[in-house]
Amino acid sequence: MLKVYNYDIVCQEIPDEITLAINISGCPIACKGCHSPWLQSNEGESLTDELLLCIIAKYKNAITCVCFMGGDSEPEEVERLAGIIKKVYGDVLHIGWYSGMDELPANIDAKQFGYIKTGPYIENKGGLKSPDTNQRLYLIDSEGNKTDITNKIQKNGK
Repeated sequence: MLKVYNYDIVCQEIPDEITLAINISGCPIACKGCHSPWLQSNEGESLTDELLLCIIAKYKNAITCVCFMGGDSEPEEVERLAGIIKKVYGDVLHIGWYSGMDELPANIDAKQFGYIKTGPYIENKGGLKSPDTNQRLYLIDSEGNKTDITNKIQKNGK
């Protein structure tokens, strides 16, 4: 089961969104130079459906997006939780996922998300704000097609 390390409202991870970022522990990627190495531990509270909806309910009037930060140890569970948010909130809340995988497993339905970030952090390439980054942020349409919007993060980061 996924565990929530913490959560916060952020404004830079998803362009043009006020995002509730849910930080998930137990990251198996373990990138060298990771900016959040504490998320590699398996600490926190179990991310049940009830807890997820309770966290969102606290902030639903202040946010436009919910983004799972991690969860690569259980991608199917991240997808399932995204489906719960969609079922409860419909199109009112957008859903994102920051994954450290180069690409998501073939069985993951990208249509459950509005945004997906892929790619591990590589120190000499930098994060999403770096023009040299290997990481990509995609806008996902209703058909599951991906449009690379990494440049929006890079423009906002200057």
